[in-house]
Amino acid sequence: MADLMRKVESVAAGEGAAKVLAVKVKLGALAHVSPESFRDHFARAARGTIARDARLWVERSEDIRDPCAQEILLESVTVGDDGSDT
Repeated sequence: MADLMRKVESVAAGEGAAKVLAVKVKLGALAHVSPESFRDHFARAARGTIARDARLWVERSEDIRDPCAQEILLESVTVGDDGSDT
């Protein structure tokens, strides 16, 4: 999860964003984590970061033959500003 959070924060920094609005991940069919467990871990890891209020979208693949079947893939990061007018 720490690696995923580093990637999310790196995308946000590269965009000059003040916050992360949404994160979409794909769990491989053989990844050893359920979507529910992943959501819990993400929520804990995002506390105190610019992703703390991000909406999380989790898709689970059923294809055990997929080359990424054991992976957790970061599919997209949606970023925004802090909402201030300055």
